[in-house]
Amino acid sequence: MDLRGRVAVVTGGGVRVGRAIALGLAVAGADVFVHYNRSAEPAAQTAEDVEKLGVQASTGSADLSDPAAARALIGLAMAALGAPSILVNSASGFPGDTLSDVTAEGFERTLRLTLAAPVFTTQAFATALPAEEHGAVVNITDVRTQRPYQKHFSYIVAKGGLDTFTRTAALQLAPRIRVNAVALGVILPPPTEDDSYAEQLAAQLPAQRVGGVEPVVDAVIHLLQNDFLTGEIIRVDGGGHLV
Repeated sequence: MDLRGRVAVVTGGGVRVGRAIALGLAVAGADVFVHYNRSAEPAAQTAEDVEKLGVQASTGSADLSDPAAARALIGLAMAALGAPSILVNSASGFPGDTLSDVTAEGFERTLRLTLAAPVFTTQAFATALPAEEHGAVVNITDVRTQRPYQKHFSYIVAKGGLDTFTRTAALQLAPRIRVNAVALGVILPPPTEDDSYAEQLAAQLPAQRVGGVEPVVDAVIHLLQNDFLTGEIIRVDGGGHLV
């Protein structure tokens, strides 16, 4: 897939990994719709930085824990930039719950944001994609779905569902829409931690360093550009799955 001139939607595109992906898509020549929930100023800054790279950008707010808002997001992007043919589902929460203390309300909200939102945004994306176009979806998941955290129970259950959704959607949307995922390891410290926390985790990896956002962007772009990849989940974890 040639990304030049295409419209891409990035959920959670104003901050952290989502911002890096939005900028990487712009470098590759795509126009970018930057979704945010509460991070209006960072999203606006990301859109401004995207436009400095010579492509178009727009922003739009939606609470993706509401399935109706998730479905409506693609319509917002279409109104701003035209029909998207690229979707990156990056938005996610990271609650620190466990099986012992998780509440029904918290569990349901995490599932809505981290699993249901990609499902219904992808559904709307597939419906809106023009008949003559081919499209691609990349989901951002977590390598720890295979070796779960002691905490972050509802998050990791939702991300495990996202892994399964990736493979299922790849089958059901083929051949016109490819669906892949990037599973993250130690890329950035969590929002509530500092760099030293991530460095301590990274010391246990074969790569012995924090990944940073660049390898994630490279993996996303690769999955979008390679037309013979679908249903794949690429681990970007510095070899963490080996130890």
